[in-house]
Amino acid sequence: MKTFRSHLKEKLKDRQFKELYTEERQLAELSLNILSARERIGLSQAEVARKAQVTQQQVSKIEQGVNCNMVTFLKICNALGIKVELDMKPARHAA
Repeated sequence: MKTFRSHLKEKLKDRQFKELYTEERQLAELSLNILSARERIGLSQAEVARKAQVTQQQVSKIEQGVNCNMVTFLKICNALGIKVELDMKPARHAA
């Protein structure tokens, strides 16, 4: 029986799978960072939503890793005091 890690290692050899996996992993990391920041400062989703002028459902979706628009993402980050920096260097696999 294959372990999860060995199965994943095999699947990551496929370029398309690797790209999708990387995107999902990045989205999950962003979601967890937002959730952690909210919990660290002791705010509820509703409180963040009020500060960000978005709905509680939008905060929940971002924390669950559901795709959102950039404006909503930035509003929530600003409400939590998260500084967003973008690294515009080409990825290693870019042409």
